[in-house]
Amino acid sequence: MPQPQGSKGKVTIIEIADAAGVSKSTVSLVLTGRGAVKPETRQHVLQTMNRLGYVYNRGAANLRNAQSRIVGLVLNDLSNPFFAEFAIGVEKVLQMAGYVAFMANTAESVVRQDQMMRMMREHGASGIILCPALDTRLEHLDWAKAAGAALLVAIRRLPGAEASLVVPENHLGASRVTRHLINLGHERIAFLGGMHSMVVRQERHGGFLAAMEASRCSFDPALNLESMPTRDGGFGAMSAVLSLADRPTAVVCYNDVTAIGAMLAAARHSLVVGRDIAIVGFDDTSEARHVCPALTTVAVDPVGLGERAAALLLKQINDPAAEPESFIGPAHLVIRESCGAYQRALAAAG
Repeated sequence: MPQPQGSKGKVTIIEIADAAGVSKSTVSLVLTGRGAVKPETRQHVLQTMNRLGYVYNRGAANLRNAQSRIVGLVLNDLSNPFFAEFAIGVEKVLQMAGYVAFMANTAESVVRQDQMMRMMREHGASGIILCPALDTRLEHLDWAKAAGAALLVAIRRLPGAEASLVVPENHLGASRVTRHLINLGHERIAFLGGMHSMVVRQERHGGFLAAMEASRCSFDPALNLESMPTRDGGFGAMSAVLSLADRPTAVVCYNDVTAIGAMLAAARHSLVVGRDIAIVGFDDTSEARHVCPALTTVAVDPVGLGERAAALLLKQINDPAAEPESFIGPAHLVIRESCGAYQRALAAAG
């Protein structure tokens, strides 16, 4: 018994055209809804499609034909809650504008970053939001310029990059949180986390040093420890400074994730954070509000930064001749229990 057309696999447009006695272009016009097709012809083609069991994958067709509706989002560390919240902001704006995000996590690998960005362009992404991996250099972005791709650099600056930029106010934020600790009476303060090659680390450590110098507090280089900006990195760096004979009374951490690792290390050394030692972070992720004690930190609104990044990239996509723009998001001090401010206030009142 002969098999129906297409029974050995997916039914093709050519098979539909042959069965309906029309051209392939006529079938395409019926599928896409474009062009003028007589109502009776359209109905005949649709009936033939139903008889052969053809299902039109409109989603795949849209991705093929509407390249301008895809935006790449390349994140350097999706395990960090900050970047998850940043991605939420990006997707919110893209969705409202009718775009879809093609997201990738590089895990701080420049090699993987190059692979992901090239793959996104191959799949028709009309623009890319890049949170650069550690050790990203300008030459890693040469292909984007050559291809005329819309590119926005977020969170980590790449000095000299010809691209729009969205970053938080790192220097001022770190200065504010350090001054807060100094005002609480701390003088021996450590700075933990981040790698020196990170521009963000340089900016935040610079703000820390500026506050220390302005208050004429001496800074011991032994209290400046680099680490990967992770819980494990924070735990290791904090364990190292707590092993010193003259350990710090307060710690400024590169970010909230590092600070939470430092808090775990303090607890391992039987120290009560907020009473025996003050620890502060940077970013104000949702996790900072829920750890115990709640983390004093610098709020930079990662969701808002994501929204601004998406808006600036879409502007560039819609007007390729537009000049790159820069946005520096504000940084606000958020005081919670981990710095010991409340305990000191209670002690003073008593």
